[in-house]
Amino acid sequence: MTTAGLMQNYFELFNLPAAYDLDLTELSTRYRKLQATVHPDKFANATDLERRLSMQQSALINEAYQTLKNPLLRARYMLQLKGVDLSSESSVNMDSEFLMQQMRLREELERVRAQNNPEAKLLVIAKEIEQAIAEQITVLTSLFDESNEKKIPQIADYVRRMQFMVKLQHETEMLEEELMS
Repeated sequence: MTTAGLMQNYFELFNLPAAYDLDLTELSTRYRKLQATVHPDKFANATDLERRLSMQQSALINEAYQTLKNPLLRARYMLQLKGVDLSSESSVNMDSEFLMQQMRLREELERVRAQNNPEAKLLVIAKEIEQAIAEQITVLTSLFDESNEKKIPQIADYVRRMQFMVKLQHETEMLEEELMS
């Protein structure tokens, strides 16, 4: 086992093109094959160094897989490969239409508990959020396919939007769990 794989980016690790629109079935197949070759159980009788390298590579493969299979994490990672780190940004400029949609959805979410049928209202909100995320993915797929350096700020804006929507989706799921219990 070598450490050469540790220096590859996630796409290279899985021998996939660095593209936003990934074949998730192929990613999953390659993940299982890679894990089978480095799984720590295969190195039970190996030296301490070999076992440690096996665990490191297994952890890297897991992290790479989790990143690439998730549309938001994949987009953030692809921006990171281009030198854009969204987590270090302090200011975010969103268009007013998107901000108004966010505010409206948040207000609707806050009022769900007071509804006669909160589960039905929550379902409507969840579907709208799911649709918004799907739209973000469609736009990002198109923007990343163009692979034009001038598009990076626009890509970053759409990734930020998707971050907002994914966070709202998570809050919706938490409220759904609360209502179910």
